[in-house]
Amino acid sequence: MIDILLGALQGGLGSLVEYLSQHVLTCLVPAFFIAGAIAAFVKKDAILKYFGPQTRKIISYPVAASSGIILAVCSCTILPLFAGIYKKGSGLGPATTFLFAGPAINVLAIVYTAQVLGYNLGLARAVAAMGMSIIIGLIMMAIFRREEEGRTLEQNRPMINVTGDEETRPLWVVPAFFILLIAILLIGSSKLDWVPKLAAVYLLTVAVALLLIYHFQRDEVTDWGLETWDLTKKIFPILIAGTFIVGVIAYFIPAESFRPYLGGNSLTSTFLASIIGTLLYMPTLLEVPIVGTTFGYTTGVMGAGPALALLLSGPSLSLPSMAVIYKIIGARKTAVYILLVIVMSTVVGFTYGALVG
Repeated sequence: MIDILLGALQGGLGSLVEYLSQHVLTCLVPAFFIAGAIAAFVKKDAILKYFGPQTRKIISYPVAASSGIILAVCSCTILPLFAGIYKKGSGLGPATTFLFAGPAINVLAIVYTAQVLGYNLGLARAVAAMGMSIIIGLIMMAIFRREEEGRTLEQNRPMINVTGDEETRPLWVVPAFFILLIAILLIGSSKLDWVPKLAAVYLLTVAVALLLIYHFQRDEVTDWGLETWDLTKKIFPILIAGTFIVGVIAYFIPAESFRPYLGGNSLTSTFLASIIGTLLYMPTLLEVPIVGTTFGYTTGVMGAGPALALLLSGPSLSLPSMAVIYKIIGARKTAVYILLVIVMSTVVGFTYGALVG
């Protein structure tokens, strides 16, 4: 019994050390700073105001689909935002696009996926999630168009009043700031030797510091730090505990156990992965070690198609989130939304699996 407990403990610690030692400094730390900067310097109200029914589809759906990059939230955090914009008069289409895209295109999760599971899968996840979110929103609006036309009480008034001081800094400053942060992330997570890597990161960090000193107010820098810390304290402890638990589970249930069900890229295995992702609750980033370790993607046990299907359905739905969505939009719309997520995750995952072999 003691040997079993020690083995499970070693498995959990081994999983934790492997993931965090390889990815925290070069991947997660820069990603947290980028996500914090997005939260601090990109006005959420200015994004959400474009979800109204009068907004043209060519504007509202892309804005809703890219919301995950701005908001960096999980499947549970997105629910009150979804409820708020829907009750304030957002069209069902943009609202459900926002509901799916918010957690699915989380900048932290996309970066972590690419770093841990491979750049091909990370890119496929980002592109597929954005495309799926728009298609799901358009289908939902088409199916329930007649019902949605009756929701006119608040639809003719502005959803959100966006106020704030005019920017006094040059227009190039904020884009340059984000470009430098992304460059730090890319170089830090690259396979360059440590000497040129550290030199490049040092120079880029100095450039970031100069921008902060000469073009940002002290309270703005403070907001950036607070937003970064807020994301870190919410996500990082869960990631540590979850990664440890994933390692313990892998000790008792080896990844090989899932090969008959999730191995290869068959339609059945991809569909099963979509179902699993829909039912499981996975906090932000935890889906990556679950796919990599528990289901064995990194060791070749899980196929690429099922891996992508789970990464698409998992962040957007879970049993707890289904109950909340039901209370917001009702049983019929919730059932259609769940079905669309499962079917599209399966189709996209199966297609991706067939393409990569």
